[in-house]
Amino acid sequence: MEFKVFQKEVELQSRGWIPTFHDISKEVLEIVSESGIKNGTCSIVSHHTTCSVMIQESSHDLNSFDIEFLQQDLLDIMRDIVPDYTELGQYHHPGPIHEKFAINVGERGLYVNMNTDGHLRSAFFGRSEVMTVKDGQLDGGEFAHVYFIDWDHVRARRRQVNITVMGTTEDVGDRIYKGGKVIDTFRKFTADESAYMEEFDLQQKR
Repeated sequence: MEFKVFQKEVELQSRGWIPTFHDISKEVLEIVSESGIKNGTCSIVSHHTTCSVMIQESSHDLNSFDIEFLQQDLLDIMRDIVPDYTELGQYHHPGPIHEKFAINVGERGLYVNMNTDGHLRSAFFGRSEVMTVKDGQLDGGEFAHVYFIDWDHVRARRRQVNITVMGTTEDVGDRIYKGGKVIDTFRKFTADESAYMEEFDLQQKR
């Protein structure tokens, strides 16, 4: 059985001034199709420490910032957990050494370091997602879209997401576990746990 790895880098442009949600579903589907891999996995990974990848349905409706309602709900929750960076000293980061480092590597101003909120949100949310490829199709259920989130809103900038498809170009046979029987994961009580106790009488014999 042949094993294959197929990798592409997708370039994006974030707008700055507010977190950007990029719907990259079309590009991911095209890459999976182009890979020729029939069964395996597709990993979608941010190249950046202030960005995340999310698998979620499209909620269709947009607000005045062109953010879908479900995305705005997520952003509101993340702002409760990690408030927007609005004034110096709000967070420990960046400190004086990091600010000097930024100048040393050519950053255009100290304001570009005021993205602690983006770093923390990315740490909470994660930078990658992995999806299953079945019979040449990305398995996202009925409604899944793939979003790249740029939490860093101090400036507009180019972003990159790395997509790697790995697997076989051949069929894998029957993938149904135990004939499709629903697996019972609920708690099983032992005979001792379910045994009758006299203390129950007060409730059951009133």
